[in-house]
Amino acid sequence: MKAMMMGFAAMIVISVASYFVLHEMGFSSDAVQSGDAVRLD
Repeated sequence: MKAMMMGFAAMIVISVASYFVLHEMGFSSDAVQSGDAVRLD
C-alpha cells in the first residue's frame, strides 16, 4: 500500500511540474495547436 501511495504522489508531482515547465517553454497546447490568425491573451 505504501508503494502505491508513493507512486500516486510521484505521478502528481511529475504532472504538475511538467505542466509548468512546458508552459514556460512555450509548448502549451494552445500555443502549439493555434495558427498565426489566432490571438491568444
